[in-house]
Amino acid sequence: MATLPSASRWSSSTAWPRRAAGAASTALAAAVFAVLDVADALLCFVYALLDGILEDSPVRCYCHRSYDDQVDGGDHEHEEVSGTLYARGRRSAVRDAILYLLRHVVGRRGRAPPDETVAPCKWRSPRWSDCACKSCVAWRGGEGEGGGGGGEGGRLHVVVKEPQPYRKDAGRKQSETTTTRDPENAIFVHGFTSSSSFWAETVFRESSSVLHDYRLFAVDLLGFGRSPKPANCKYRVRDHVEAIERSLGEPPQSLMSGSGSFHLVAHSMGCIIALALAAKHPTRVKSITLVAPPYFLACEQKQASQVALNRLAEKKLWPPLLFGSAVMSWYEHVGRTVCLVVCKNHLLWEWLFSLFTGNNTGVDFRVRDLTKHTHHSAWHTMHNVICGGAALQDTNLEAVAAAGIPVQAVHGADDQVVPVECSRHLKAKLPRAKLRVNVMDRRDHATVVLGRERDFAEELKAFWVWGSATPSTKRRFRGC
Repeated sequence: MATLPSASRWSSSTAWPRRAAGAASTALAAAVFAVLDVADALLCFVYALLDGILEDSPVRCYCHRSYDDQVDGGDHEHEEVSGTLYARGRRSAVRDAILYLLRHVVGRRGRAPPDETVAPCKWRSPRWSDCACKSCVAWRGGEGEGGGGGGEGGRLHVVVKEPQPYRKDAGRKQSETTTTRDPENAIFVHGFTSSSSFWAETVFRESSSVLHDYRLFAVDLLGFGRSPKPANCKYRVRDHVEAIERSLGEPPQSLMSGSGSFHLVAHSMGCIIALALAAKHPTRVKSITLVAPPYFLACEQKQASQVALNRLAEKKLWPPLLFGSAVMSWYEHVGRTVCLVVCKNHLLWEWLFSLFTGNNTGVDFRVRDLTKHTHHSAWHTMHNVICGGAALQDTNLEAVAAAGIPVQAVHGADDQVVPVECSRHLKAKLPRAKLRVNVMDRRDHATVVLGRERDFAEELKAFWVWGSATPSTKRRFRGC
């Protein structure tokens, strides 16, 4: 009687436990997300009741609205709004059944009136479920630190690092002679649930001897950090781009007027906004550096927003970051509850975190940034920029390529948030782009920059010099 080779016997004996473990994991995930479906449907009615009591003009949720109705109604403001905002784009049989049952039991009482009742020309914040501390509403009072301000004009909070004299040796007196040429400008755009601190607390601080002759701007995107967080804004790609234009297009920066030009550096979600900004101002952009860009194949653009949601917020329990993304992206009301507990009480959590860690200087900027937004701004930005913006990227990339703007992409090989394949797809779309993929071994979505700030600054400067070089010089260094 023939016997299986030892390797085959081992493979056969371990195959069924792996399949069983996979099936158990899938079943557990299905059960967890089914519970979240029920919770989200119940919370829909809870928040409708509370908003109706606590707000004069409640902002209606997306459970009972249809994307098709908005488009058929001729709502031009609905352009660039992602279908994933609506329950139909995040369909769940369990959730639909609960909502159908509750609608017939409770009726339409408690449902908030349409958000069109909110005057679109007047930004409003905070809502009752948002934080109203001095830091979170500073944008309503005029100019803020770093030129951020806000008020009705909607100017973003901007951190500016002016050019500094070069200092080779910390023990020697700094030279009083600054660079003789006009400094070049660079705009840094952060990613989702982050802020200008991602750049200002890292690259700006660690690169004084590298980027000393550049003027650096790090913006807090609309709805994040110390920038305005209006409760009646859709936070589309165009809204973010226009906010950057308002904030950097007027004195003292004036980057969008006259002969102003700049380099662009963006991380994660910020890459989508940076490409849209570059496509709108192709003659002003000198180079683009994309760090962990969320880009998907052009053949998937028919349902680009749904593809992005399924890829970046897949319904899985592991890793924890992916589970958190799924909860905050698929469940409007569960996500709002998380923000009510965490973001509205961020000062308490920061104090507890400092007490637990024994750090009296304050919490790490990455922890602080996770709470410096509202649910409305994060929810809409997630769907209208990360998901809805996926359908715009090919058009913007074509405009960038036509303008001959130098582009490079940097990606961590161990990135579990944005798949490293996204940069490979980008390379296929822009075959002449200077691309660094899989070079950043043992680097993930954040550590592709954090922990190697000086190296990253040196890479930026080398690319900026290369992008500003003459065509003959570029050909000589094309292989670097």
